[in-house]
Amino acid sequence: MSLLDPGMNLTLRPMAYPRFFEMYRAAIKNTWTVEEVDFATDVADLAKLTPAEHHLVQRLVAFFATGDSIVANNLVLNLYRHVNAPEARMYLSRQLYEEALHVQFYLTLLDTYVPDHAERQRAFAAIETIPSIRQKAAFCTRWIDSIHGLERVETRAHRRQFLLNLICFAACVEGLFFFGAFTYVYFLRSRGLLHGLAAGTNWVFRDESAHMAFAFEVVETVRREEPELFDASLEADVRAMLAEAIACETQFAEDLLAGGVAGLSVGDVRAYLEYCADQRLATLGMVKQYGAKNPFGFLALQDVQEVTNFFERRVSAYQVGVEGQVTFDAAF
Repeated sequence: MSLLDPGMNLTLRPMAYPRFFEMYRAAIKNTWTVEEVDFATDVADLAKLTPAEHHLVQRLVAFFATGDSIVANNLVLNLYRHVNAPEARMYLSRQLYEEALHVQFYLTLLDTYVPDHAERQRAFAAIETIPSIRQKAAFCTRWIDSIHGLERVETRAHRRQFLLNLICFAACVEGLFFFGAFTYVYFLRSRGLLHGLAAGTNWVFRDESAHMAFAFEVVETVRREEPELFDASLEADVRAMLAEAIACETQFAEDLLAGGVAGLSVGDVRAYLEYCADQRLATLGMVKQYGAKNPFGFLALQDVQEVTNFFERRVSAYQVGVEGQVTFDAAF
């Protein structure tokens, strides 16, 4: 039996893929709520921003307004029905909850940062009205549509389509688009600004890292079961997909940084995206392509601050504790 065999296996015992169940249990331990995020100082910080920084934040919030909804749509419409293991679907159910939580977080963020109703409406319409965001959405939609009408992944071509969709959302959407967006958040935090946004982003970052880890585990499982799918043509398509995602995200950077933000440049953002792309290629068992280094020193502190915040908040606020060692599935 293969993970992608058509059907709807309902039997958890004997469990064919215990790793997916372990990932589900780990996700449950990572429960958080939007109500924990304190935006109290953010409103005052917004008044301190330069016009260029304010533009950056506005564009960033506009992307966040719909980004996780796109991921959730792909999960429900395409991924859930084709991964034929109940323990894997348990994880995907948990991921769907987390995507809804992210949507709630960004809705709260938008209500806090953009009190004017008309401005908020414009932010939600950014997917259609702002070219740099529209281009990213079109990239996502094209991959959603690529398997939307696929009822069963019966042929090699079908399974290849499924793999490309899964890799797109793990490596490009979550692994590049969101990681790129998080970089701007942590840059602002390094300047002592918008700590509420950064605190919530810590939790979103943990979730997205776990989502990537799960998707790549599915890919690796399929590779073990059906190695013939992973040919030169698939690899070429993955590399082309990553190159297009980098181009989309670079255009977004050109938009965000159009007014000039001291400490950030489009060139450095692109180098960081290429660095991330190489990490995704390595995870997929492919040779790195770009040879870029992470140009952002402020991200080196991210793991340390995240661990500190994680334990501080858990001890004081959570009923569900964390056991064992905290590890990070995806490095900046």
